[in-house]
Amino acid sequence: MTMNKIVAGTGRLTHAQPDHPPVNRAKIGILVANLGTPDGYDYWSMRRYLSEFLSDKRVVDISDWIWQPLLQLVILTKRPFSSGANYKLIWNHEANESPLLTITKQQVAKLRAAANAAYGDEVMVEFCMRYGNPSTQNVVDRMVAEGCEKILFFPLYPQYAGPTSATANDAFFQALTKVNRQPTARIAPEYFDRPSYIDALAQSVERVYAGLDTRPDVLVASYHGMPRRYLMEGDPYHCQCQKTSRLLGERLTWQKGDIVTTFQSVFGREEWLKPYTVEHVAELARQGKKNIAIISPAFSADCIETLEEINGEIREAFEHAGGETFTYIPCLNDDDAHIAALMDVVAQNLAGWIG
Repeated sequence: MTMNKIVAGTGRLTHAQPDHPPVNRAKIGILVANLGTPDGYDYWSMRRYLSEFLSDKRVVDISDWIWQPLLQLVILTKRPFSSGANYKLIWNHEANESPLLTITKQQVAKLRAAANAAYGDEVMVEFCMRYGNPSTQNVVDRMVAEGCEKILFFPLYPQYAGPTSATANDAFFQALTKVNRQPTARIAPEYFDRPSYIDALAQSVERVYAGLDTRPDVLVASYHGMPRRYLMEGDPYHCQCQKTSRLLGERLTWQKGDIVTTFQSVFGREEWLKPYTVEHVAELARQGKKNIAIISPAFSADCIETLEEINGEIREAFEHAGGETFTYIPCLNDDDAHIAALMDVVAQNLAGWIG
């Protein structure tokens, strides 16, 4: 009969038989995932990141024989310079990392503390990025090596979309094909209408509004855009964004028209979901809405699209059209109400795995 014991300070089980490798004590893993980040804002770091991102068929679904020559020979010779310059404006120079990476680390630290308080050291909480580092494959490998026999994969996207949630799931599934001892796996679903998430959004709006001298004429809920044909092909993203805005307005007990839904970050020539944020804020200014606030409910953490695009291009469009006061409401980031909402999702999806 084989006798097992735990090696002090390691959490590893060792077997009495000397020719048997040590085995880690079984754990449950929670792996949260976000979009990704370049390792730096220099040309080659940006090129590697953009090449991986823009080569994803979920993001750009053009045939490779058309797209790859254009991407590698034209786009990636110029865009790393402009994107790198934008990243440099928002870069966390002290930690030498992007704000998205800094904030994700902060979120995971709080999630880990909350999970440990709820479940003890039986649960392991880690994070990965769909593009860049830490990669999904590397983190899955490490979690399995440390004894995770069950993993809850949690894409940090409130609304489901093929180019975000689905491609994150793809990377996770692909990572599982590379490990010998595959863990039992679950995917946490989108949480766009979960009351705790809506309440966290509402609290962030109320907190910012309470500190303003002038109440904004309208709150613009700006979501990341996508080609309109994705909607026509059955992607639920557009409808989920609209519902998030509606529920937020209801939670705030506002009148119809106090909050509007728009879409940003348009890329390429085809029609994307409308109205476009950059155009709509300018139109609001021309209509006499001189004071607006803007929130980004599709982003779980502030990133290049919020810190640079909203506070740069979109703000400038509003002010150039005659707007006076432009207030950006930060993403939920590591706000305690946000962490509680994420733990709400975790708890529901760990049901049956842990008490």
